Amino acid sequence: MSGLRVAFAGTPDFALPAFHALAGSRHPLVGVLTQPDRPKGRGRQLAASPVKLAALERGVPVSQPATLKTDADRADLAAWQPDVLVVVAYGLILPRAALDLPRLGCVNIHASLLPRWRGAAPIQRAILAGDDQTGVSIMRMDVGLDTGPVFLERVVPIGPQETGGSLHDRLAAVGGTAIVEVLDELAANSTRSRPQSADGVTYAAKIDKAEALIDWRGEAAEIERKVRAFNPWPVAETRLEGEQLRIYRARATEAPGTAEPGMIAEIRADSLVVACGRGYLALTELQRPGRKPVAARDLINTLDLAGRRLG
Repeated sequence: MSGLRVAFAGTPDFALPAFHALAGSRHPLVGVLTQPDRPKGRGRQLAASPVKLAALERGVPVSQPATLKTDADRADLAAWQPDVLVVVAYGLILPRAALDLPRLGCVNIHASLLPRWRGAAPIQRAILAGDDQTGVSIMRMDVGLDTGPVFLERVVPIGPQETGGSLHDRLAAVGGTAIVEVLDELAANSTRSRPQSADGVTYAAKIDKAEALIDWRGEAAEIERKVRAFNPWPVAETRLEGEQLRIYRARATEAPGTAEPGMIAEIRADSLVVACGRGYLALTELQRPGRKPVAARDLINTLDLAGRRLG
């Protein structure tokens, strides 16, 4: 059985496991679409996407159109004559003309169990909501927002200490294995898909950096989820006498007595315990401006924090 001619559309690190899985499969990669080079770092020098670098390393043709709206924008994709286009965190909307170009259509790796968490930030939103599981859905793309029928899904539990970064990496790896399985079935004409349920639809809105600011009037467990979801980006933050204080790791805890939200209620060997609107949060890894993240005990040794207020 011959493999499928596969074009790949992806941009960030999340797409790399799928790219490498396909590159090692029997389905030849005929070309890669990725976003144009963007300014990066303090020097704002143009930098290639992780997918572009991986494609160049493997000698796969790369195209970087700013949109796919015109025939000229889609010229490279059309010239590759793919049987299927695999899309993973590409970052551009595919119009109907692009969806219709591959003989077998376009297949997307989405980091949730659809129809829950359609949209841009399913990983962080699942943690923020306190979900105990999420997963990967391999779906046929249509013109809607993550609305197409699902070929395959893989369930992934969300651990009690799960961060946005750790869940990102686990889901990316699962997606890489699952997409090859679906393409093998497409090549054998043995795929089955199911329409998404009309019930249980939720939308994972893009993360706004303003969401990272902690409101200490909230519940400790809720703030803990924010810390975990926003590690490594955009990173939950508060203020210490006007100075930004970023929080990478924290856990809900108990503490004696009562204190106003935001007050440092207790200093322990490994953490700063902060009062919340309900409960307490033990901060265990923090970062001051211009410095590296450190364990709370290192901050405790350098600053007098007793009785001070955050926020």
